[in-house]
Amino acid sequence: MHPLSLAELCHTNMHSCEDEIRKPGKVTRNELNQLLTFGGFPEPFLKSSMRFYNRWKNLRLEQLFHEEIRELTAIQNIGQIQVLAEILANISSQLTNYSTLANRVNISVDTVKRWITTLESIYYCFSIRPWFKNINKSLKKQPKTYLWDWSLVKDTGAKTENFIASSLLKAVHFWTDLGLGTYDLFYLRDTSKREVDFLVTKNNTPWFLVEAKTSHQAQLSSSLAYFQHQTGAKHAFQVDLNSPFVNQDCFAQTKPIKVPGTTFLSQLV
Repeated sequence: MHPLSLAELCHTNMHSCEDEIRKPGKVTRNELNQLLTFGGFPEPFLKSSMRFYNRWKNLRLEQLFHEEIRELTAIQNIGQIQVLAEILANISSQLTNYSTLANRVNISVDTVKRWITTLESIYYCFSIRPWFKNINKSLKKQPKTYLWDWSLVKDTGAKTENFIASSLLKAVHFWTDLGLGTYDLFYLRDTSKREVDFLVTKNNTPWFLVEAKTSHQAQLSSSLAYFQHQTGAKHAFQVDLNSPFVNQDCFAQTKPIKVPGTTFLSQLV
């Protein structure tokens, strides 16, 4: 079960099985802020109370670490895996450096990898790996880690990227489950530090690129055009959550463009 998405707030009808992309649907700024602040789990989102959210969050984390991990794994060092989880929340959207994490938690690199796999299995976090086919000097190993509950991410820019990552992950899983094809989610980065936050593929072929931004004043990233040429992706979007909704189909464009986050995300799942 994925968290609530922005598209679910503005579309009450079932998604058509004939196409991946919906028509744009409008949500209010208050609804978007509510989703970002309280996360996509239904109860805290619907309550929209910070006091309730804090109690719910603490109970959820208590159950994850002191019940599920103890019951499902042989891990005894619950305190250390909680420290690792807190660090992952602080580095959401960054490259996952296993050696650095091992030093900070005082465990081995192999243990870090096993524990992250454990955290993924209880839906605390998920990883996105780099796409390297046809990319000159691409990174090939380091993943980026995001949380299922983006409300735990404190930094605004990282939370925005995590929120968009969650929306895209939900979309690729849904489209695959519908039988429309096999979809996946990657990021792009090369040794020259050119980077695009996300690449969605269909049947192992690049489909569209997404760069997450928090300001509509940001210039269009040159990396979008560069990686669109490298991958042959049909679309390239710079998505800004702070831009006002525009009732236009983002996917009607094939050149790199800036699009409002509410418009783009409303066209997903």
